Amino acid sequence: MATLTVPTSRTGKPGVLKSRAAGKLLLLALFAAVLAPWAATHWPGATWPHALTVDLSRPLATASDWVMDNRDGHPLFLYFFGYISNAVVLSVRAVYLALLAAGWTGVTAFGALAAWRLGGARLALGTAAALLTCGALGMWVPTMQTLALMTVAVLVSVAVGVLLGLAGGLSDRLDRALRPVLDTMQVLPAFAYLLPVVLVFGIGVPAAVLATVVYAAPPMARLTALGLRGADPEVLEAVESLGATRRQRLLTARIPLARKELLLGLNQTIMMALSMAVIASVIGAGGLGDRVYQALASVDVGAALAAGIPIVLLAVVLDRVTGAAGDGVTRSRTIGWPYAVAATVGVALAARLLGTLDWPSGATLDIAEPVNRAVDWMTAHLYSGVPVVGGTADWAGHFTTWILDPLRDGLQWLPWWSVLLIVAALAWLIGTWRTALTAVLAMAAIGVLGVWEPSLDTLSQVLAAVAVTLVLGFATGIAAARSDRVERALRPVLDVCQTMPQFVYLIPVVALFGVGRAPAVAAAVVYALPAVVRITAQGLRQVDQAALESARSLGATGRQQLWQVQLPLARRSLLLALNQGVVLVLAVVIIGGLVGGGALGYDVAFGLAQGDLATGLVAGAAIVCLGLMLDRVTQPTERRPKKGA
Repeated sequence: MATLTVPTSRTGKPGVLKSRAAGKLLLLALFAAVLAPWAATHWPGATWPHALTVDLSRPLATASDWVMDNRDGHPLFLYFFGYISNAVVLSVRAVYLALLAAGWTGVTAFGALAAWRLGGARLALGTAAALLTCGALGMWVPTMQTLALMTVAVLVSVAVGVLLGLAGGLSDRLDRALRPVLDTMQVLPAFAYLLPVVLVFGIGVPAAVLATVVYAAPPMARLTALGLRGADPEVLEAVESLGATRRQRLLTARIPLARKELLLGLNQTIMMALSMAVIASVIGAGGLGDRVYQALASVDVGAALAAGIPIVLLAVVLDRVTGAAGDGVTRSRTIGWPYAVAATVGVALAARLLGTLDWPSGATLDIAEPVNRAVDWMTAHLYSGVPVVGGTADWAGHFTTWILDPLRDGLQWLPWWSVLLIVAALAWLIGTWRTALTAVLAMAAIGVLGVWEPSLDTLSQVLAAVAVTLVLGFATGIAAARSDRVERALRPVLDVCQTMPQFVYLIPVVALFGVGRAPAVAAAVVYALPAVVRITAQGLRQVDQAALESARSLGATGRQQLWQVQLPLARRSLLLALNQGVVLVLAVVIIGGLVGGGALGYDVAFGLAQGDLATGLVAGAAIVCLGLMLDRVTQPTERRPKKGA
């Protein structure tokens, strides 16, 4: 008679325990069975116990008062922060004065000649047209102010990002240490750290530049590390076999092999720096961002768009020119850099002699009125009453009712200790016990800060926005990777979405969807989508062509090549796209607070508006903890092999 036996592994364990994931879940279940009843007895209810919270309002208020009292006389401010502030001011002023001295003709001539030198006549014409459009919109002087500020901010961001990326790309230990630092820099909402930056540096250009660097440097660091870690091992072994030192291997092999990732990092840094133009204007940056902010304060979408378009054009020009510079091919051998500089100086001198340095006041175009009429028409015809499909207000209402409300209510209904267990399980299943511990401590810190319920509300919005972003981003990125025509068509659209200040499209979004959490999710998706699409497409395009050729030779269809070759080999890039989607959604969660999303975003905005350091920083710290937790839950950690294995 046949007997039923339990399958066992080579070590004699039951088959169910063969799976490492099953063993982890069983251990967590035993842990929960012991501690959950004890926690439920001592701290009943779903919300975080008040006895386990810490009030930080008094120490933060004391710190704020100390900074205000010592900012003008303490050596730390006089001889450290003061020197940094002066260096930033002098750098920005030097660039701005150089641009003004060149005049609109000189700047346009130099931009066109540089683009011709690097990318050919087509890029030169596009660059000249973009710069002339900035002047035609009546925004030449603000454009030069923003260009000077962003030039300095991008250079500093690139320098900081490359240094951090080199450290993370060459050392596993430093990479693990830098990940939470980069998460904090990119996830902490700008409004949260604007207040301490202003406390230290005051209102003005230094605070604006430093705030921009904090936000724009992490993509450069992440992609630099990704490129260095993704270098072909065979090439590195060949270089090492030739007796190259570690420094020579870095300069002659690793960095050249990571060129495309470095260029993508530069692209992302430029885009994110320009996207900070409006937020930086809140603390005295001036330029185009200040024009956008003033226009939106009076609900003038047309005037805001007139100032937002030059920001997009600057981003597109800088993106194309830096991309052409990285191609390594000089398309115009007849124009050398000395000739380009000499031609620019000649054009500037001629313009000065003719008195035409300033943009002519009669050569401007007013687009504010037609834009405002278009927005009014959209609001009147699309908001409600659309046959069959319903209006945008109905879509927003359904999204809130069917997705956002159940998600928020479900998270807030769960006991606080069960949320910690779920976080631990998810993080441990895809990582190690260290990542699980980090995720749990980050989530527990939110409760200790006393913002448990608003954090779960924010988490529900972030999860919904990330899900929509990933579905759209992966699908679009795959299409762009498989078709050059699609990639070329998407590129300007992605540039506009990523560089147009959120405040510009915020009013049309609110006009179409109303005030609430749905427009907040829409704003986050629009902002995070371009990065996910770009990184996904870049990762799929970098898949080893030999592997694809092997799959084709075996008769694999295009779909099989995608699912069985490209996606598995692009796993690292896809995970980075997921990470960037999470952090970028969190980075604009403040927008949700400004359009009725409430939760942590509103607390951050309220703290900045009222000068309440405790409210703003506590909410910002909670957002950082959410980002850290989501990073650990979504980023698998490779287990280090045991010695002797």
